Amino acid sequence: MFIDVAKIFIKAGKGGNGAVSFRREKYVPAGGPDGGNGGKGGDIVFEVDASMRTLSDFRYKRHYKAEFGYDGSSANKTGSDGKDIIIKVPPGTIIRESETQRVIADLTTGGDRRIVARGGKGGKGNSNFAIPTRQAPTFAKSGYNGEEMWVTLELKLIADVGLVGFPNAGKSTLLSVVTEARPKIANYHFTTLSPNLGVVRTQYGDSFVMADIPGLIEGAGEGTGLGHDFLRHIERTRLIVHVVDVAGTEGRDPASDFHIINRELKNYSLRLSEKPQIIAANKTDACDGDTVELFKQEISDTGFEIFPISSVTKQGLKPLLSSIARMLKDLPEVPLAEDIEEEVVYRPKEQKPFDIYKENSVYIVTGAWIERLLESTNLDNHDSLQYFQRALKSRGVIDALENLGINEGETVKIYDLEFDYIR
Repeated sequence: MFIDVAKIFIKAGKGGNGAVSFRREKYVPAGGPDGGNGGKGGDIVFEVDASMRTLSDFRYKRHYKAEFGYDGSSANKTGSDGKDIIIKVPPGTIIRESETQRVIADLTTGGDRRIVARGGKGGKGNSNFAIPTRQAPTFAKSGYNGEEMWVTLELKLIADVGLVGFPNAGKSTLLSVVTEARPKIANYHFTTLSPNLGVVRTQYGDSFVMADIPGLIEGAGEGTGLGHDFLRHIERTRLIVHVVDVAGTEGRDPASDFHIINRELKNYSLRLSEKPQIIAANKTDACDGDTVELFKQEISDTGFEIFPISSVTKQGLKPLLSSIARMLKDLPEVPLAEDIEEEVVYRPKEQKPFDIYKENSVYIVTGAWIERLLESTNLDNHDSLQYFQRALKSRGVIDALENLGINEGETVKIYDLEFDYIR
């Protein structure tokens, strides 16, 4: 089965915890703190596997979690980093943050790699908190959580040429006779459900990739049927070959079919409708020359080059393929997604260090920074708790509470922690 959209949850590893340890050596009576730092959590990495063709693997597994970093230990030993998870995807996969639909990465070439969720930093061991007035700190920091999110994977086939047209116009047959692709072919009155790719090699040594895009129907540009699912694959092509059943074997008018498909391309994307296009007037073996000439006259105002062909008898295929190869030499590569960030693939949304609001008589403090601080604090340890209180003061939380008019004895809530405010 061809699957070209999948939604999965990814969670990078949490950093390892810092260690609380003191040197215990025979001839060192006052050995000092030597707790090591925790290791970094594993990243979630996406990598292109050129042998993959679909996203079907993601039907069965939707959650991916990287390994946690290991805790630090004595003798200032840093814990090992957690192992990364490598998620293999086919060429042409776009990764979006599901919540915002922002493009995170566009992976096109075999071996391409992107870190999409970064593992959390390891917590610092107690040796990092020794100061002249606190020479034996009895606390360390916990590791930070890794990034996590739902992402949507969207596969867009990468091909130089896309074959478009109504169902049963002969696209699959054309692909099968000019490449080594073997799509399922039958006289169906409905469209096939899977795009197919093949490599065309002309008699002059040129080669290019051709994709048979499943047959479009009227209303595809608005998403009727599987319209949007099919149209997205045309976006990466450099040239459109519009296959028309010029003999009208399905009882439709060839010129009308041609205009309907082009209207659907425009409805989906103006840029798509402006792609270079040539016309393959197919099934000439089933009609006479007058029918072909009438079709040419009816669409002569488009300016598109028209090639009468028969995929069954292979008539007219060499001029068609030669023209395609010639046009491709002058056409630029299709640009990748325009809104991808350079270098850093994923960045959390910009957030203030904290927010404070009053609910009834309780002052509630929230924010990414305050949450990380709380996670890394051992509230049962006096030194760690003092460090937490100093951090609140130095980052302006106490001043903000004072500005809001908090009185002594009123309650402050920071996630699961509640305490009475004392000046």
